[in-house]
Amino acid sequence: MPERGRTTRGERFEREEAGPEGRIANTALADVSEAAPKAPDTGALRRTGLLVTLILGGLTATPPLAMDMYLPSLPEVTESLHAPAATVQLTLTACLAGMAFGQLVVGPMSDRWGRKRPLLTGLVVYIVATVLCALAPNVELLVAFRLAQGLAGAAGIVIARAVVRDLYDGVAMARFFSTLMLISGVAPIVAPLIGGQILRFTDWRGVFVVLTAVGIALTVVVWFRLPETLTPAERHSGGVGEALRAMRGLLADRAFAGYMLAGGFAFAALFAYISASPFVVQEIYGASPQTFSLLFGVNSVGLVIAGQINGKVLVGRVSLDKVLAVGLALITLAATALLLMSTGAFGEVGLAPVAAALFVLMSAMGLALPNTQALALMRVRHAAGSASALLGTSAFLIGAIASPLVGIAGEHTAVPMAVVQLAAVLVAIACFVGLCRPWQTGRTSDGKAAGS
Repeated sequence: MPERGRTTRGERFEREEAGPEGRIANTALADVSEAAPKAPDTGALRRTGLLVTLILGGLTATPPLAMDMYLPSLPEVTESLHAPAATVQLTLTACLAGMAFGQLVVGPMSDRWGRKRPLLTGLVVYIVATVLCALAPNVELLVAFRLAQGLAGAAGIVIARAVVRDLYDGVAMARFFSTLMLISGVAPIVAPLIGGQILRFTDWRGVFVVLTAVGIALTVVVWFRLPETLTPAERHSGGVGEALRAMRGLLADRAFAGYMLAGGFAFAALFAYISASPFVVQEIYGASPQTFSLLFGVNSVGLVIAGQINGKVLVGRVSLDKVLAVGLALITLAATALLLMSTGAFGEVGLAPVAAALFVLMSAMGLALPNTQALALMRVRHAAGSASALLGTSAFLIGAIASPLVGIAGEHTAVPMAVVQLAAVLVAIACFVGLCRPWQTGRTSDGKAAGS
């Protein structure tokens, strides 16, 4: 794990390893904080840093795994369950809504009981719900089971972000979020490819069987290898009332709310693509499920590359606000191009220019999404679970609202997808400019915490 920007609990271990001078400094620190609670063994976290990073990446990969592996089978589900495309798209909306509201519950729980126990509970329920999805006899029950799957899967998303906030701050946190994007970005590359190949040997139910196996494997690894990062003394004991007060304090911070909403509406543009692209690529342009999976994977490669440019090149050299602004501008350009092409402004176009615009849109997400999270969490010193819950809930809830809108005109036009994407990113820009006020230099770098 990178050392720059580690929180004070990590610095305590670094002082112990720095020789006599470091030990003297550490002794002085111990004198003034003798009664402080013992922190988690961050030295052990350093020694197993790669494994912890992979575990957190696997947890953040839960949404793309649950969503994207299932995407190539949407037309088959429509035929198998004798349901219209708009109703089948509700299976995506239900899963997304579940992940949104589940984070509101799991986030405060992780602040009260620690990170690991709520995480394991959520993973077990996720496994059960995924099995039920594989057995669903009709689309109504499939929607219900997908809702339960999303509610339980929220634990992985919100707690992974909270663990990062436990361990990192500032630039190091932004870089770690970019690293997580690299790992979780592999999921949307591999998931549709796996989903497309599964459909060659079985039907859409086999996709949920594979998702069940992945959930079991992740649960076992978390149980044995992920350490607890929140000390008992740092946990909140006030129950629902304290959690609500913490969230109210976070929402009262204008900049935190601005980054939260900017990230949420940018995610809505992303989810409009996720929800509509199977029908746009396969129904409008006649591509096979395998071709769609390949194009989806290529677009995800763009997201991963942009995320790594953000984390390895830009962060620490360019302000996060500027990188976020560039990402939102690129999303706007791509969404505008898609709208013009889908309305026939350039005449009849093939799949290639549409795929190019989608590639730019997805790549720009690698600049926008990690920085909205990092900039928001930089303003939070306490209640990282509640802050993570608000970030995730806003993103998934706004995305869930955007999902059914892309299908209102049927499955043979891309206009609704482009309209939703453009409208969402314009609202994101308005929230970023109006609430965050990025021209006020030094505002996010001063370490002020919302509701401290």
